[in-house]
Amino acid sequence: MKENSPIGTPKKNLASWITTAIMVVLVLGLPLYEGLTFAKPEPEEPVPSQTETMPEKILPLVQGMEAERLYHSIIIEAANRYQVDPAIVKAIIMAESSYNPNAVSKKGAKGLMQLMPKTAAELGVKDSFNPVDNINGGVGGNKKMLNQFNGDVKLALAAYNAGSRKVKKYQGIPPFKATRYYIKKVFKYYQYYKKQVDIKRA
Repeated sequence: MKENSPIGTPKKNLASWITTAIMVVLVLGLPLYEGLTFAKPEPEEPVPSQTETMPEKILPLVQGMEAERLYHSIIIEAANRYQVDPAIVKAIIMAESSYNPNAVSKKGAKGLMQLMPKTAAELGVKDSFNPVDNINGGVGGNKKMLNQFNGDVKLALAAYNAGSRKVKKYQGIPPFKATRYYIKKVFKYYQYYKKQVDIKRA
């Protein structure tokens, strides 16, 4: 996975970063104070950057939550096009790539929704690193899985992660730790994004 990130300089988004971090902690159940330093630094020492003080396991989540705003309109358009809940789309992207459009897995999955080359070709995706192509292809693939498994979101996610053949073989969610963890992780993020939607509608 490449380290390039669409996020701006952390110092310029101090308030936003801290707010987002706290929201992530509360929603995902991460320990609130572990690794966080709010004490005033000694005068002779430089103030540490947010990257230095943010816990390693929270930082990628905060970056993803911030980057999500850049792709919001693309996600909404694709979700409306395929009639899929935009909150689940955002959750899948967060779980797959933490909103890094240049992400590449060890197996070769690429982009925001981590499309394998063969899958991308089947979905008509020309450039997996192009956010518009990748998101539309990924959402289209998710919709295909939803139709195949009668709208069952968990089975559709299992198929997205492990393949529809595995879901059919086991007649349900495959007994793979990675797949079960993936579904659990996506639903954690889904709760976060669903709350965001509800707040905006209120």
